[in-house]
Amino acid sequence: MYKFNLFDKIAFILVIIGAINWGLLGLFNFNLIGSIFGEPANFLSRLIYILVGVAGVYLILLVLKMKKYSKA
Repeated sequence: MYKFNLFDKIAFILVIIGAINWGLLGLFNFNLIGSIFGEPANFLSRLIYILVGVAGVYLILLVLKMKKYSKA
């Protein structure tokens, strides 16, 4: 069984934040990250968007690694 490390947990939290932000954008045209850190996207909000994207790619690789781990 795969044990989640700190990076895995952080990635999950960032992807959940991104999913909530996208849901709010789709439903209410409300950008949560933009309203908290400033609109238009300043450096901090752009950094958060980048981190959410990197976390998403990391989770894709994690799923592939877990799939490979479960077959062995």
